[in-house]
Amino acid sequence: MSAIVDCLVSYGSDSDSENESTSKTDVDIVDPMDPDATAHLKPLDTDPTMTVAVLNSAPEVAVKEAVETGTHLDPSLKEVTFNPTFETLFAPEFGPTNPFKSQQMAAPRNMLSGYAEPAHLNDFMFEQQRRTFHTYGYALDPSVSTHQVSSIGYIGAVDEAEKNKGLTVFETGQKKAEKRKKIKGGDAGDMDNFLGPWAKYIDEKDSAKPSEEEQKELDEIIAKRQKKGKNEEEAPAEEKTVLHVKDMYDYQGRSYLHIPQDVGINLRSVDGPDKCYLPKKQIHVWSGHTKGVSAIRLFPSSGHLLLSSSMDCKIKLWEVYGERRCVRTFIGHSKAVRDICFNNSGTKFLSAAYDRYLKLWDSETGQCISRFTNRKIPYCVKFNPDQEKQNLFVAGMSDKKIVQWDIRSGEVVQEYDRHLGAVNTITFVDENRRFVSTSDDKSLRVWEWDIPVDFKYIAEPSMHSMPAVTLSPNGKWLACQSMDNQILIFGAQNRFRLNKKKVFKGHMVAGYACQVDFSPDMSYVVSGDADGKLNIWDWKTTKLYQRIKAHDKVCISALWHPHETSKVITCGWDGQIKLWD
Repeated sequence: MSAIVDCLVSYGSDSDSENESTSKTDVDIVDPMDPDATAHLKPLDTDPTMTVAVLNSAPEVAVKEAVETGTHLDPSLKEVTFNPTFETLFAPEFGPTNPFKSQQMAAPRNMLSGYAEPAHLNDFMFEQQRRTFHTYGYALDPSVSTHQVSSIGYIGAVDEAEKNKGLTVFETGQKKAEKRKKIKGGDAGDMDNFLGPWAKYIDEKDSAKPSEEEQKELDEIIAKRQKKGKNEEEAPAEEKTVLHVKDMYDYQGRSYLHIPQDVGINLRSVDGPDKCYLPKKQIHVWSGHTKGVSAIRLFPSSGHLLLSSSMDCKIKLWEVYGERRCVRTFIGHSKAVRDICFNNSGTKFLSAAYDRYLKLWDSETGQCISRFTNRKIPYCVKFNPDQEKQNLFVAGMSDKKIVQWDIRSGEVVQEYDRHLGAVNTITFVDENRRFVSTSDDKSLRVWEWDIPVDFKYIAEPSMHSMPAVTLSPNGKWLACQSMDNQILIFGAQNRFRLNKKKVFKGHMVAGYACQVDFSPDMSYVVSGDADGKLNIWDWKTTKLYQRIKAHDKVCISALWHPHETSKVITCGWDGQIKLWD
């Protein structure tokens, strides 16, 4: 009631303030107990028969204690990923019971006809029993353990099982194979005792056998053949030489090694021609090799003689001037000759062949001075160009090593064993203090002479094998024939960097070690290719100037004569050597 009084007081004060704005008068306080005063606050009287229905739209919320705690588990679950309580595991299934569900229907099943328990069975064992049952009509009873197998342990034809003692298809097959081996004449699998498919029909009385004397002769012949085969593998081929000119010496007693004076060019000069030109036509063909020519080398300094090695196991020496005859043939290898190399004076040369031998020859007499081998195939050979070390040479071998020999003692004096593949080339640089080697491992290594550790190793992921390398006449550049059909140029001084501006392309050489060469004035680069063509590039612009069809097969080497302006010598696998001018 006090609240009602307060409201009335405030209401009266408000109305008085509005009516009497000029002066203030006393306010009459209404008695709260007066029924007339509070009559307007009471609700109106309504008909007692009318009632309003109470609607509750809120959902019924169960009390926490009335709800079953825990998580419901689906009975069909195979795996539970949490740790359930005992009550959760053994709680009754949700949902109403099916009054029509029989005991058979209530039983768990994972297939249409019932419940199949998982069991492991070896695939081979199953196949073995299946085939045995298919062939003989019996198989092991899977419900009986194997160590208790008896006549009751089989299903199907039990009598057949007892007759065969329970053997499976595979076991009976082995028995038959053993019987077959005992057949007269042996089995084809046993080659030592096998006498052929008709042996069982041959009577030993009728068969012809050699007498004791004939048997002895046969044994001797077989022993000789075996011995001969071993000797051919171990012993080197016999060396001989053939002189093809009438007189070995002229009226002054000079041999063909003497540098001619009447060719119109000073072959004794150190410097080459000032200006070189492109060769236009073929002027001569040297033919004499019966198989492909593998390498050609000009006589040191003068170039008046040409040495060629071939796959017909022979080495030939040719004249470059005059009648251009074949002067001498060197025969001494039993397999194809891979590489050749003159010494500084040209009086001797080395040959490397696939018969695993390196041989030192006298250029004038044709005599084989000495032979070297380490039972590996030599792929390249080089004399040390230093005048004081002409008794030493190095050879790149198929067993990834570079071997250094002394021709005086015939012994190996050093091995450079760092490559990861067969060594293809050896090239001396930096005034013969160092040499560069390339290999099948797609790397280029630089070595100090007589130090068996490479001080420079060049290998990039983009690099290919480089089986042919040539040093430029000025000694500044190395031209490397790369197996990705291009010629790469590396600096031959100090850093051995790849010159990315000098890349010669346009020919196809993948798979062939085509030798590259420079013109004496450094104007042109020449190379053969797999199509038998001679390719000539300009050194400055790297443009392909000329392509000449030189050979019917691979043009494996091209040499620019060091004293001629435009003479190029090529050789190919067609067995011919050609001179172009």
